[in-house]
Amino acid sequence: MYAELIIDRAVFYESNHREFKCTDCHSEDYNTFPHEGSLRMEAKPNCLDCHGGDEKYAKFHFENIEKEFQKSVHSEKHSDDFTCWMCHNPHTYKINARSNENIKQTVAYDNAICLNCHGNLSNYQLLTDKATPNLLKKHDWLPNQKLHFLSVRCIECHTKKINDSTLVSHKILPKNEAVRNCDQCHSSNSELLAALYKYKVKEVRSAKGFFNGIISNDSYVIGANRNYYLNFLSIILFSIVILGIIIHTIKRIL
Repeated sequence: MYAELIIDRAVFYESNHREFKCTDCHSEDYNTFPHEGSLRMEAKPNCLDCHGGDEKYAKFHFENIEKEFQKSVHSEKHSDDFTCWMCHNPHTYKINARSNENIKQTVAYDNAICLNCHGNLSNYQLLTDKATPNLLKKHDWLPNQKLHFLSVRCIECHTKKINDSTLVSHKILPKNEAVRNCDQCHSSNSELLAALYKYKVKEVRSAKGFFNGIISNDSYVIGANRNYYLNFLSIILFSIVILGIIIHTIKRIL
């Protein structure tokens, strides 16, 4: 068999679909071994075939994800050729953002999905005749490039948030619309809080005054970390200094 047609049992039983039998998604003909070659042409179900309109999965908002995806550059450029399975292998995919406490592992896992095409010539040219872009040169404007690649996901800059109901935006933007403004992440209203750290922000509330202190758990994002108490204290100290100068000046004049 072709190596890519062999499903790694160990990896499958760590995936989101580990509780399913093969025939839950594939026809009963798959119970015959070896499988008929014609089964390769069997239509694959998409996410909404199973998850759409089901109250059990309503909290994941698959319908909203589908609407976002239809507006993405992947869908608009490649139409029906680009499906959920191009990014999310049904035999291996697992959600990291909801289950992994290590943000950098989540970043590495999610970025590997993008790099499976954008860093792989064979996969990239399944959809286009263009040469695979040199990602390092394309991002040569980005300061501390290596650190950014290790600390944030591609989708932080290459997607657009449409609503707050979905954990990850699926509207992939054209390259000319990608984020290039440092302030969008390096500010007290960091977009990372609505993207990479969104689930943790919902699940964990800081008790030490950091209104975006969840970022501090894994990394320090310059400009994004603030503490209400320290800010308030600094204002008081600054006011005392100014008041002291004013009083001193008045006394000198008198």
